[in-house]
Amino acid sequence: MNEREAMARALDLAWRGWGRVQPNPLVGAVVLAAGEAVGEGWHAEYGERHAEPAALEQAGERTRGATLLVTLEPCAHYGRQPPCTDIITTSGIRRVVAAMADPNPIAAGGADRLRAAGVEVEIGLLGQAAGSQNASFLHRVRDPSRPFVGLKLATSLDGRIADSEGSSRWISGEEARAYVHWLRAGFDAIAAGGRTVRADDPSLTVRGSLQPRVAPRRVVFTESADLDRGLTVVRTTGDTPTTVIASTTAPAARLRELEASGVTVLLADDLEAALRSLRQAGVMSLLVEGGGKLAGALLARGLVDRYHWVQSPLWLGEGGVPAVSGLPDTAIANVERWEVAERRPLGGDTLLVMDRRPCSPAW
Repeated sequence: MNEREAMARALDLAWRGWGRVQPNPLVGAVVLAAGEAVGEGWHAEYGERHAEPAALEQAGERTRGATLLVTLEPCAHYGRQPPCTDIITTSGIRRVVAAMADPNPIAAGGADRLRAAGVEVEIGLLGQAAGSQNASFLHRVRDPSRPFVGLKLATSLDGRIADSEGSSRWISGEEARAYVHWLRAGFDAIAAGGRTVRADDPSLTVRGSLQPRVAPRRVVFTESADLDRGLTVVRTTGDTPTTVIASTTAPAARLRELEASGVTVLLADDLEAALRSLRQAGVMSLLVEGGGKLAGALLARGLVDRYHWVQSPLWLGEGGVPAVSGLPDTAIANVERWEVAERRPLGGDTLLVMDRRPCSPAW
């Protein structure tokens, strides 16, 4: 195994912390000695042991003169855990290779601290992949104005999210639906538009094998606040908190009724203000799951950071509900081209994950 292969393994390990470590970043680590991976670790739970000490412990005495591959620059501060740099310098590790520098000013500085202790340090191996993996974390540190916004849509081949009668169950197959529950577990909130909530009555909860450390809040964008108290997101808000984003012109009686049901109401007259309010309320990452009007409005305003597209091998025709509506016309010469982050099959469906801009690990 070479260093590149070991870093790729560390990135795979880091995903095991999905849904359990946020707001911390995903981190994986591999100890490489004489071309062999002798220790592996990952940050598995918020507040608990980091990836580096887990890998070093597994490697034991074989850390002497070895190389540590880690997806993020080792931390140099006391938080819920001691500095990883101190553990590394006493382990006998000769060389540390980090995929990306830590953008968090509180935890940064580990590379300099290791070099001062005589450890060789290199940063940047598979850095783009590490930045993509921790896109939400990078956004949280760099942009305090709004949450990281992911958009997830499951569509037919002709770009429809429901048939001509409004039915969307089920466009995608079981494997794709399991992926969506895994995806939800890594976000602070799951959102949908009011029309979608009224038509489908979704629960917008995580119901897969991975249970998140903190259940995502539910968010409904509805200018008029027209949500019946019998809808799942309203009726079960005591179990899973629900926030409604409504216009300042929404009827006061409806707002009072929702608040009486336990729903949190935030007033905003545009999407930018709505996202600012959510960030101020502690929502660092938001997964939007439709409908087409909300998706189109967010895309038109440049407010979507990542698009998770599940494409199913079927056609629904002209009468089907478009996945995205309201986008302005754009000439090919001026179009914004997104970057593919992932492409793979999900049973009979296909997953395509795209970023609006590269998730650069560099400032």
